[in-house]
Amino acid sequence: MKKILLIEDNKDVRENTAEILGLAQYNVVTAKDGKEGVELAQKEKPDLIICDIMMPVLDGHGALHLLSKNEETASIPFIFLTAKAERSDFRKGMEMGADDYLTKPFDEVELLNAIESRLKKTEILKKEFTKNMAGINDFINQAKGIDSLKKLSEEREIRAYKKKDDIYKEGGIPKGIYFISKGKVKLVQASESGKELITELYKEGDFFGHLSLLKDEKYTSSATALEDCDIYMLPKEDFFSLIYRNAEVSKKFIEILSNSLLEKEKQLVKLAYNSVRKRVAEALVKLSDKYKKETDIKFSMNVSREDLANIVGTATETVIRTLSDFKEEKLIEISGSTISILNYDKLINLKN
Repeated sequence: MKKILLIEDNKDVRENTAEILGLAQYNVVTAKDGKEGVELAQKEKPDLIICDIMMPVLDGHGALHLLSKNEETASIPFIFLTAKAERSDFRKGMEMGADDYLTKPFDEVELLNAIESRLKKTEILKKEFTKNMAGINDFINQAKGIDSLKKLSEEREIRAYKKKDDIYKEGGIPKGIYFISKGKVKLVQASESGKELITELYKEGDFFGHLSLLKDEKYTSSATALEDCDIYMLPKEDFFSLIYRNAEVSKKFIEILSNSLLEKEKQLVKLAYNSVRKRVAEALVKLSDKYKKETDIKFSMNVSREDLANIVGTATETVIRTLSDFKEEKLIEISGSTISILNYDKLINLKN
């Protein structure tokens, strides 16, 4: 049973509306002013909030403002009730993030239709991206029926890339974000002297290319296929429709960005203070953590020594010598370009 928080200072309106909602099989929680409503919203975590605008103590705009600042309540659908029908009042509520707006007096059908429509749309928007093409296409196709996302583009495509193919180059202009349906991708930055550093590794189910798009700047690195890949591109217009109109999607990409920035900070510290031997061990651990499958007994990967050196931030010859030492110490096995990890724990705990 869906829970609805009704914030209304008029006792008769509050009780009558609560009765209608109860008959419609909703679990109703009521508050007599905005302050009490905010406290109840934080405590009860309702599925939807219906709120009057003109109230004592704290009005509807104030309540919406406070709830939108709280991560736990920011994405709760919010419907305003008001006796005021001025356009400016309507616009202010929508600019603050209200999802709908009902003008008093309203009839039962109008109220219930607004609630059912909003709850249905919210359920669609709350579905997480599944880590496959079908999941993303399903999300976008469903989103097309939502007013706020109806302009999503029809043109979406999967592109096939061979190993070592560039997906985009440093200095290029972002046209969308990328999603890996199959394969592995590396993000590479080049120094003024031409030396390369691999700053990110991506696998099936990962998004990439969004940072430059969000910052509205040219790519500061190049994305290259580590192996044959199938890559899906979500066009720029579609991506911003999702970001600007959907709090759940915005939150997801904020988490992705936060994790990415944290990883880069850690990488810089390691490059500055860790020995080459320690950094090679960490690079192998990173590859294992990123690409090892649950069904794998041990992690093995075909990786060029140049790529490994670019992850570590050192010369290829130095990496080759260190790998030879690790092989003698029974930490890894080497067969051609394939490296297999034999002792993950010793690698991760290797002293500097």
